[in-house]
Amino acid sequence: MRRFVLLVSCVVLVDTSLYSALTPLLPHYADRFELSRTGAGLLLACYGAGVLLAALPTGVWASRWGPRRAVLAGLVVIAAASVAFAFADNVWLLGVARVVQGIGSAATWAGALAWLVAAVPAERRGQAIGTAMGAAVFGAIVGPVLGAIADFAGARATFTGLAAVVVVILIVAARYPDAAAEPQRLRAARPALRAPRLLAGLWVTVLPALLFGTFALIVSFRLHDAGWRSSAIAAVFLGAAALETVMNPLLGRLVDRRGHLVPIRAALVASFGFALALAWVSTPAGLVPLAIVGALAFGAFYAPGMAMISQSAEHAGLAQGIAFGLMNGAWAAGNVVGPAAAGAISQAGSDAAPWLVGAGLCAATLVGLRLRPARAAVGG
Repeated sequence: MRRFVLLVSCVVLVDTSLYSALTPLLPHYADRFELSRTGAGLLLACYGAGVLLAALPTGVWASRWGPRRAVLAGLVVIAAASVAFAFADNVWLLGVARVVQGIGSAATWAGALAWLVAAVPAERRGQAIGTAMGAAVFGAIVGPVLGAIADFAGARATFTGLAAVVVVILIVAARYPDAAAEPQRLRAARPALRAPRLLAGLWVTVLPALLFGTFALIVSFRLHDAGWRSSAIAAVFLGAAALETVMNPLLGRLVDRRGHLVPIRAALVASFGFALALAWVSTPAGLVPLAIVGALAFGAFYAPGMAMISQSAEHAGLAQGIAFGLMNGAWAAGNVVGPAAAGAISQAGSDAAPWLVGAGLCAATLVGLRLRPARAAVGG
């Protein structure tokens, strides 16, 4: 079982490392291709757009044909897209490569999480998901480091090497037995989408994606404007992700013992406070520690949110592959809207404005949870 959890962790790790590798390189590509803040935000959003396009189809695929096949297909697409990203010589090819990476990501996440949930007892599901999320966050550590390496060694060598690592993981994954298929049509999700707990779980997946989209864009550009190199920017994201890696398995255990409500409310309160603070701090001396700890608050939504989605789907008779396909779509929607909207709002007004919007969303969500009875809203 431990080896299998390690395999799933490697799958999501390599995926998130590829996603986050662009963050420290974003100012470089903006200068190279003469992108505005809005254009840079759109480039950052391309990955999420690919996930959004493929989220539901890959969820249905994972449920109908088995999660392992979805994982293997996703890894093939990710490896090919990594090579395309490595050799892209204009912003359009770069954007297309990121969209294709997102499509592969949708397949690997839907398949890997459905595979994991099928193999783990229900009473340990929160811890297992928390461990996988810890690995995903560690991938977010590796990603900026890869971006910094690419800044020095070149994108071609760096991202071609990453594609080779993906192929190795694919070969290992092919040796593990698949979970039983849960063939369902997509219309089976309609009754489940009327369940308040599932909707709440999807929203607390959207919200941190919105916050992280703002985080990746605004923090990168503020530090770049202050004269920081890509490697120094990567170090900030490295520190934030290191703390999240430790936090997520602990959050998973807390979910197993106390339910979803306690960690979600704590994440909302903390995220509200840090979003307000980030709106008013612009110097690196104040921005860096706030960004590192603020990212910890933003990341605290994922483990309880995903466990809530899985549990709600099980109660509603919805296949786990489709449930995690819905989760992918929710995450992707936040990642498309977050950086694109943050870039547009920042360019039209100030860097503080996107953070104020994020703080308002956290406050509104917290009020909504308090107005609705706890078990109806988030379960547990």
